[in-house]
Amino acid sequence: MKASEADILIIPGYKNSGPDHWQSRWQAKLSTARRVEQKSWEKPELEDWKTAIAAAVNESKRPVVIVAHSLGVSATVQAISEFEKPVVGAMLVAPPDVSNPKIRPKHLMTFGPYSRDPLPFPAMVIASRDDPYSSFDVADDTAAAWGALFMDAGNAGHINAESGFGPWPEGLMVFARFLSKLDP
Repeated sequence: MKASEADILIIPGYKNSGPDHWQSRWQAKLSTARRVEQKSWEKPELEDWKTAIAAAVNESKRPVVIVAHSLGVSATVQAISEFEKPVVGAMLVAPPDVSNPKIRPKHLMTFGPYSRDPLPFPAMVIASRDDPYSSFDVADDTAAAWGALFMDAGNAGHINAESGFGPWPEGLMVFARFLSKLDP
């Protein structure tokens, strides 16, 4: 599958992805990519986020590919039961450990716990060994439960602009390869 054949849904996490974040840069670069907007980026509510994600999937005209980061991963996984159209694949980057009572801000826990069921579409989870929002082992275990391909990003922080991942060309190459293996 080519990017031009898919509706690529960019799903940022808590506080959105600013102009220097790789998600914003990819959205500008990929002609069929669009951001799933949320009512509140600063005070996320799970039901609102799930509704927005499900609406974006269900309104899509082409096969859907999701590119979620951080809390956007959590919201995406929680919204799956509301999808009326199939998702052909998802790249899930830096999923936070929303079951960890030490996560801050604490209201992020309302986005968990994660389902342990396999995802109904091919997925790739990319995680960092020093992500402040999730241990590497938790991310690996979660990816295994979901039946997702797991990729080790090394010591990459939260894989965001603050961690030095502005353009993230390596991630875009991984996404392109992942996309090429999907069936529309």
